[in-house]
Amino acid sequence: MEMAIGGAAAAAAGKAGGAAAAGEYWSEALKSFLDHIPVSSVSGAAQSFPSPALELNLDGSVLDAIGSMYRGDVGGAVIVDEVHSTLGKFVDRDIGFVDFPSLVLWALEELDKVRTEREDKSSDFLSSLERHPQIAETKIAWLAKLFLLEPFFPVRSHDTLFHAMLLFSKHQRLNVIPVVESVNSSVDGFVTQNAVIELLLRSSGLEWLDKIADKQLSEFRFVKASKPVSVYSDQPAADAFRVLSKEKTGVAVIDRKTKTLSCEEFVKLKNKNANGSAEHSSASDSHSILSLRSRAQQRAGLSVTNRKSDTLKQAMENLEASGSSCSFIVSEHGLVEGVLTTRDIISVFSPPCMDSRIDGGTFFSAALEQAGCRIENGQMIRNSN
Repeated sequence: MEMAIGGAAAAAAGKAGGAAAAGEYWSEALKSFLDHIPVSSVSGAAQSFPSPALELNLDGSVLDAIGSMYRGDVGGAVIVDEVHSTLGKFVDRDIGFVDFPSLVLWALEELDKVRTEREDKSSDFLSSLERHPQIAETKIAWLAKLFLLEPFFPVRSHDTLFHAMLLFSKHQRLNVIPVVESVNSSVDGFVTQNAVIELLLRSSGLEWLDKIADKQLSEFRFVKASKPVSVYSDQPAADAFRVLSKEKTGVAVIDRKTKTLSCEEFVKLKNKNANGSAEHSSASDSHSILSLRSRAQQRAGLSVTNRKSDTLKQAMENLEASGSSCSFIVSEHGLVEGVLTTRDIISVFSPPCMDSRIDGGTFFSAALEQAGCRIENGQMIRNSN
């Protein structure tokens, strides 16, 4: 992998040109470098099995969806709608993506609204859900109104890392990118934000990458603007779940007296979606890229923290090792001052604008193909046939 990336870097450097001004040179070199790494290099993007994706029908119920994901040991599922064969060329079968934590948090909130004092609080989650059919039988399609479904923006294996990073940085609700080979084909794998960071870290040592990654966190605007979300350690867990459901990021558990992280614990929406520890790389096992049960869960209560004086690379290494989606920025006294997410990091390495070489992604390519058009040199052209 390192040799392949090094070769791509050399080609990118040659095309970037050395006569440009320093700032522009690094931006172009980085963009060219990322645009020479295929998506297939990202851990979890390629799958040796027929399809790693669990599919849920749009008219399926919440109870069935949660049960299927739990039994299948997957942290998310592709939402599909059966399309009539005569319309298959014009209608996308894949509608969106739903992750397990978001679905469970929504169900917990709804249960909290309808539970009575006399109801048995010791029963397990699924049993409680079954006793309330108005929640359990809610259709997956209805959840789209609550924006619980992520958009389905796939990439193909020959698309580039630059392409995937643009999708992550430009679409705030996109946390997982499916990998497909053609329109309405089965999903071959997934690109996660943590897997992208893992691949970027493998490129450590390349000068134009290190020039960004070796900067202190205090130099980045998102660290100054971020505001941590927290609950006190003596509050009910239900309060933390409500905040977590609303914010969709890590929630710091603060000691009410010291105002510091309580026993270094926190609640987070996503743990490492992989099977294995940091020593046994993770995301490289594509079969478990969306696994719910992993040894990394043993560390689920430990917070990931950094100081503003740490470098971006140190924060990336912490997130990659833990599999967390966020790191809390703490002061030397342990006070929580901000939060850094995997999306923040990806945005740093993603160019601020798109150029004419980018056609908008597989999602847009598929729409153009169905309309009989294509993109050439930044212009839309209607096919002759």
